[in-house]
Amino acid sequence: MNYKEYENPEELQKLQRLSVDLLRELDRVCRELDIPYFAYGGTAIGAVRHGGFIPWDDDIDIGFLRADFERFLREAPEHLGPAYEVVSSRSEEYFPACNANLSLKGTLCVPEEFDNCPYQYEIGLGLYPFDVLVDDDALLRRQCRSTWLWGRLKFLCATPRPYVPFGGWKRSLVLFCCRCAHGMLRLFHVSPRWVQHRWDKAAMRYDDRPSDRVADFSDRDPKRWSARLDDLFPLVEMDFDGVTIFLPRGYDALLSRGYGDYMALPPVEERKNHYPSVLDFGAY
Repeated sequence: MNYKEYENPEELQKLQRLSVDLLRELDRVCRELDIPYFAYGGTAIGAVRHGGFIPWDDDIDIGFLRADFERFLREAPEHLGPAYEVVSSRSEEYFPACNANLSLKGTLCVPEEFDNCPYQYEIGLGLYPFDVLVDDDALLRRQCRSTWLWGRLKFLCATPRPYVPFGGWKRSLVLFCCRCAHGMLRLFHVSPRWVQHRWDKAAMRYDDRPSDRVADFSDRDPKRWSARLDDLFPLVEMDFDGVTIFLPRGYDALLSRGYGDYMALPPVEERKNHYPSVLDFGAY
């Protein structure tokens, strides 16, 4: 699902407020541990264009260089407040994605495609590692095929009904194949953590090579979201709904390449959010 308007605007506003609280905690811990991070995708657009959330958006995405991502996963849990936790396949076997989340304990925010997933998403921020983008086009194509395959299998370990961005007979065929693949993975007891390990290995395949370009390999087209290190650093500070966060130095060039005229509001049919089928604020 690309976009669905919240029937109760107060739910969206509360979800955004809690997400900003998570962002504030992430920023605090990263500054305490000296771990660089940067707002990513629509979160960066929101900071630049709106000074915070895009009005209809409901999630926050954060990028790290791989070494900083690993440090955050390893060191942040001891520094987080008691209401927060870092969630990934390393802590939750059936966490369906290849990235990680900083989550708010005791809440639920479950996208429709993960209704029946053994792991139920909490309200959280998406945390994404950026790995080396190899200069050799043939090697990059092979790497992208590998990360795409292992990433899709990771989702299918957790759910037989992933998000499919089209309709008609093609959608029915793809969902049938997904159900079959999910059944085979369960039948042969394929471990989601093993699949995650294969994805990590593919994403980090060239991290030992000298390169000035990095990319998010959880995306279908990593090259589109790649960045040179001097596009990222030194980071710049910007306000996001009252929290001072970091953006890439060259955010304008990066966002223009990814979104075109990102300062113009898109038409409704091109807007995106992650409207949940289950939303529970718990004690909040």
